[in-house]
Amino acid sequence: MIIYPAIDLRGGRVVRLTEGRFDQEKSYGDDPLAVARGFRAAGATWLHVVDLDGAKDPAKRQTPLVEKLARESGLRVQTGGGIRDEAQVAALLGAGVQRVIVGSLAVRQPDLVRGWFKSFGPEKIILSPDVRLDEAGVPRIAAAGWQETTGVALDDFLAGYLSAGLVHILCTDISRDGKLTGPNAVLYARLVKQFPSLQIQASGGVSSLDDLRALKATGSAGAIVGRALYENKFTLQQALAC
Repeated sequence: MIIYPAIDLRGGRVVRLTEGRFDQEKSYGDDPLAVARGFRAAGATWLHVVDLDGAKDPAKRQTPLVEKLARESGLRVQTGGGIRDEAQVAALLGAGVQRVIVGSLAVRQPDLVRGWFKSFGPEKIILSPDVRLDEAGVPRIAAAGWQETTGVALDDFLAGYLSAGLVHILCTDISRDGKLTGPNAVLYARLVKQFPSLQIQASGGVSSLDDLRALKATGSAGAIVGRALYENKFTLQQALAC
């Protein structure tokens, strides 16, 4: 299982939001490259970057900063945040990013996004279904920075992309994001079993090394770790070791 330390960018700073809410931000410094290089020095090989400004307003995308992280951190970078057209995907890949994360658009315009798998190849695109469990416990996808519920069931969404060559997904349980309450291991174990061809990255709630061990036991291909690192719940070296 790959550990993906996370950097969320807002105004050039490293921040974390709780449940994606911009009014619940905590800042962790104004030098993202130094943070990324620290992750590299600790042994990381990948970096997960979210452009929060780009997610909110495409005109404010922080592509130059993302490029700096991709080219100067020594880490392979996967990034997303408000990806809305093919030109943005091409620009990020051209900037040295390894994988581009596509969220809301993949739900709203599946035919368009399926075309990107042909244009760029399935290794270059990650779909990022962010989910809330409904009253029956069915994971349903949220969109628009988690502010909107689409009603689309996660299983139906994933099944619709298998024929396009889908390989990588990053699934976030919104109710746990940024809260250090533990990941939804049951959800990821079910997804791994139901969609064995997918490389599933778990996101949301990691607060301890035991959480990482639990995710590894589900068969998840990766785990995103953010606030737990910034608040010293454990070190990145410890995370990589376990």
